[in-house]
Amino acid sequence: MNTLEVKNLKKTFKLSKKQQKIERTDTKLKVAVNDLSFTAYPGEIFGLLGPNGAGKTTCLRAISTLIKPDSGDIFVGETSVVTDPESVRGKIGFLTSELKLEDHFTPNYLYIYFSRLHGIEDEVIEERKDAFFERFGIAEFREVKVGDLSTGMKQKVSIAISLVHNPDYIIFDEPTNGLDVLTARSVMDYLIELKEAGKTVILSTHILSVVDKLCDRVGIIINGKMKLCDTLENVLKTDPNNNLEEIFFELVKEDELLGGAY
Repeated sequence: MNTLEVKNLKKTFKLSKKQQKIERTDTKLKVAVNDLSFTAYPGEIFGLLGPNGAGKTTCLRAISTLIKPDSGDIFVGETSVVTDPESVRGKIGFLTSELKLEDHFTPNYLYIYFSRLHGIEDEVIEERKDAFFERFGIAEFREVKVGDLSTGMKQKVSIAISLVHNPDYIIFDEPTNGLDVLTARSVMDYLIELKEAGKTVILSTHILSVVDKLCDRVGIIINGKMKLCDTLENVLKTDPNNNLEEIFFELVKEDELLGGAY
């Protein structure tokens, strides 16, 4: 079964003096995620929620092998991120705003370049490229430099490139951030298509209405720890009005009263 399992993940970072000043702390180490565990299943969208600095992006970067955990492990199918990161990279598609496309290249060039990095045959590259470019309305912009594209078009090109190898595991960090309503809707529709195709999808977002519309399961992280993790249906039952926003704010408030203690 193509599950993605995060097991007891912990990651700390050293803080510079400038970072210590910004965060108003004398502590030299910041615990980004602390004993974090959850499982994402094929044919579902798992929503990873949390306030800024909660540890969401750190978790996704660890899943995507961009950073190595201090302890714990992540299993993409049966493959460990810690012991076999190279194999994991071939199985996942990762979209994040931290990964920028080079402005002076075109969508056509970049799609072909990254496809060949994955060892995909030219015939398959062209077939998938045509399908993606048609699906997202990229076709007429295929030879326009990325630097001259709109924010929404850049995002759609990024999605196409992150999925050139048709991965079974899709990890999207804020995929609708900064997009207009129509572009955001097309991205959300495509996430549903990926889910219906049996992909394992992890979605990190701060837009709770997106979670309500898309997610089957939800995990809420606050100060590096998982505070609540269940099906969206069961999570909503914890509030008398089935209001995800109220549930989220109550968990944040509760953590603040506890002093954010680990």
